[in-house]
Amino acid sequence: MSYAYLFKYIIIGDTGVGKSCLLLQFTDKRFQPVHDLTIGVEFGARMITIDNKPIKLQIWDTAGQESFRSITRSYYRGAAGALLVYDITRRETFNHLASWLEDARQHANANMTIMLIGNKCDLAHRRAVSTEEGEQFAKEHGLIFMEASAKTAQNVEEAFIKTASTIYKKIQDGVFDVSNESNGIKFGYGGLPGPSGGRDGAASQGGGCCS
Repeated sequence: MSYAYLFKYIIIGDTGVGKSCLLLQFTDKRFQPVHDLTIGVEFGARMITIDNKPIKLQIWDTAGQESFRSITRSYYRGAAGALLVYDITRRETFNHLASWLEDARQHANANMTIMLIGNKCDLAHRRAVSTEEGEQFAKEHGLIFMEASAKTAQNVEEAFIKTASTIYKKIQDGVFDVSNESNGIKFGYGGLPGPSGGRDGAASQGGGCCS
C-alpha cells in the first residue's frame, strides 16, 4: 500500500510497564494479558491518516531491562517519535523516567517528538502516580502527555496519532529535512499519493477508528 510518509517510532520505558501491550493494542486491536518479556526489540507497523495523507508508522518496541539498554540505544538513531511509558501503579517506573529521557536526548535526533504515557489507567484504584505529576513532568521536559490503558484501549489510538500529528506539523513547519532519513521520516514510494490508501484499519486524526 502506498503512503505519503513513513514515521519511525520507538517505545521506551522500564520493563513491565506495558510497552508491548500498547503496541499490540494499536496494531492488532487486542490485549494480551500474559506477555513474554521483550528480548531485544520487537516490531509493528500500521497505516493511519493525517490531513488526508496516508502515513505508515513503523514502531520498534524495546526491552526495558538494563541488560538490553545498549541495544535499545542503537534504535534511538533515526526515530522521529518516541513513546516513553511508565506504569501509574508503580512509582519506581515514574522515578526512572529522567534516566530514559537522558538516554533519548543523548542518542536521538534533537527534533524527536516524545509522548509520555502513563499506562494502566484502568487500575486507578492502585494508582501510585497522580495525573498531575505526569503532567508536570511532561511540562518540565517539553513532552506531550497522556494516560492510557493498553487493556481497555483508552487513549492508545490517540497517543500514537497525536505523536504523528506533531511530527507531521514539524514537517510542514520545515523543522525536519525530510530528505535526511536519519530523522526517522521517509517519503512514501510513488511520490506523494492523494487521500486514497487510508484503509487498513486506518484512523482519522480525531482518533476515530474505521477498520
